[in-house]
Amino acid sequence: MPDTLSVALAQGNYLVGDVEGNAAKIERAVGRATDADADLLVCSELALLGYPPRDLVEREGLLDAQDDALARLAELTDEEFALLVGFAERNPAETGRPLYNAAAFCHGGELAGTTRKRLLPTYDVFEEDRYFERSERTVVHDFRGVGLGVHVCEDAWNEPDVWERPRYAADPVADLADAGADLLVNLSASPFYAGKGDERTALMASHATDHDLPFVFVNQVGANDELVFDGRSFVVGPEGEEARRLAEFEADFAVCEVALDGPSDEQTLAPVARDGTEEVRRAVELGIRDYVRKTGFEGVLVGLSGGVDSSVAAALATEALGPENVLGVAMATRYTSDASEEDAAALAEALGIEFLDAPIEDAFGAFEELLDAAVGERERSVTDENVQARVRGTTLMALSNELGLLVLATSNKSELATGYCTLYGDMCGALAPLADCPKEIVYDLARRVNDELEGGGPIPRRVLERPPSAELAPDQTDQDALPPYEVLDDVLRQYVGEGATAEEIVSSGHDPSVVREILALVHGSEFKRWQAAPVLKVTRKAFGVGWRYPLAATYERVINQIPR
Repeated sequence: MPDTLSVALAQGNYLVGDVEGNAAKIERAVGRATDADADLLVCSELALLGYPPRDLVEREGLLDAQDDALARLAELTDEEFALLVGFAERNPAETGRPLYNAAAFCHGGELAGTTRKRLLPTYDVFEEDRYFERSERTVVHDFRGVGLGVHVCEDAWNEPDVWERPRYAADPVADLADAGADLLVNLSASPFYAGKGDERTALMASHATDHDLPFVFVNQVGANDELVFDGRSFVVGPEGEEARRLAEFEADFAVCEVALDGPSDEQTLAPVARDGTEEVRRAVELGIRDYVRKTGFEGVLVGLSGGVDSSVAAALATEALGPENVLGVAMATRYTSDASEEDAAALAEALGIEFLDAPIEDAFGAFEELLDAAVGERERSVTDENVQARVRGTTLMALSNELGLLVLATSNKSELATGYCTLYGDMCGALAPLADCPKEIVYDLARRVNDELEGGGPIPRRVLERPPSAELAPDQTDQDALPPYEVLDDVLRQYVGEGATAEEIVSSGHDPSVVREILALVHGSEFKRWQAAPVLKVTRKAFGVGWRYPLAATYERVINQIPR
C-alpha cells in the first residue's frame, strides 16, 4: 500500500434532472484531476441526477440517460486513475424498491463496482425509503492496493459516540473498517442548517479517530427547491485533524495528498462564516440565486412595505442577483404611514434597485364597496385587513405575469408559525426566503446587512427602531395580535425546533396561558402552511416538506397538557 493517495474533491452545484449538464461538470472535474496527477476523484451523492431527484427517479428515460453518461465517465478512467460518483443504480432483484442510492467506482475504463447506501433517511425533509432499496452488503473497493471504504451520506450518521440514541442498529462505517478499509470516503448531499458544518466535521472526525483511518467527505453545494447545500467538503486525518476544507456555499475543487499511514502534513482550510447570522445570510442568498436561475428566471420582485422583513428580503435578493434583477413595489393604502412610504423608497434607492410606487387605495376601496353591497352595513374587521393584503398579492402576481419576474414572499417564521399572514395575500410568491428565520433572526440579518457598509447600510435606521406593524388597520402593531417576539420566538424554537412539550416549555419559564395561545395559533394555521410558497430551510426544523401535520385533526391534547 502506498504512503499517500492523491485525492481530488469535486464539490459541484448540480441541477436536478440535468444529466447531461451534471455529467459535463463531472467530466471537467476529471480533466482537472488528471491534469493535477490525482489518483482518485470523488464527487457527491447522486451527482449525475442532482439531489433530491424525488419522483424524477421513476422516469425510465432519465435513468437511461444517466446510465449512458456514467458509462462515458467510466471510460475516462484507467489503471492509474479512478472516479467515485453518485448515481441511482437499478435493483436487479424482482422484489423491493426498483433502485439503490449508490456510488459508482469507475476504474480501468469501466464501472468496476458499486457501493449501495445502507441507511436510508426517512425523516424531516428526507424520504429515501420511498424510492430506494436498503442495502445490507459491505464492500471495500481495492484501488492500487488501497482499500476504499466507500459509503453514502447517511451511512456515516450513526456514530454511537455522537448520538445519545442512534437512529439505526447498523454502523456501516465500523463495518467498512472491520472489512479492511484503509481510507473512508463519504459521498454526501447533506442539506444546510445553521451550525451543521461544525457538526459534520465533528462526526466524521469521530469516525476517523475511532478507526484510526483518514476520512474524505465530499458534499453537494447549491440550492434545490427549499434545500440549501453548503458544500464545505473536507479531509480529516486519523487523529481527527482537518487537512483540507473546501469553500462554503460555492462550488469548489481541490486535490489533497491524503496520508494513509499517519497524520497529514497538509492543512489548507477555506474560511467559514464567522457566526450563525452570516451562515444564514449566505444560505438565503444562495437559495434565492439558485431557485431563480434553476427555474429559468433572472429576476424577482418584492413588495416593499417599509418594514424589516421586506427590507431584508430585498437586500439579500439584491446581493444574490444584482440590483438590475430586483424590482421593489410599494402598495400604499390609507393605513400606510408616511414613514413606511419614505423608508421603502429610501431602501430601493440605497440598494440601487428599480422602484415602482403603485398605491392600491382605489382597488381596496372598491372591494369594500363590493362587500358592503353584498352583505349590507358592517363593521370594519380582519376581513378588510385581509382584503388589503390580497389586493397587494394580486398586484404582485399581475406584475409577475407582465414582467416575467418571480415574486418573493417576505413572511418570517414567527408569522408563518402563528398564521400572522394572509393566504393569497402576503403569502403569495414563488419562494419564501425568510420563512425559516424567526423575527429576531430577521433583525439580526438586517443589522448584518447594514454593518457591511461604512456609514450605515441600505436599510433605514427607522425600520429597525419602529415597532413592527402590518399597517392594515389604524395604529396597528404586531404585538396587538402576538406575544412579544422574544417570547414567541423562544417558544417556537422549543416547540417547533426541538420538539419540546407544552409542559417543558412552561418549565423553562414561560407563562402557561401564553404557551397555550402560541400552540393554538401554530396548529390552527396548518391550512395556511399547506398552501405556502417553498420555504428555504436554514434551521433544524423548517415548515414545508419537513413539517407534516394533518389538517383534519384535533390538537387539544397537545395544546392542553398544561393545567389551567
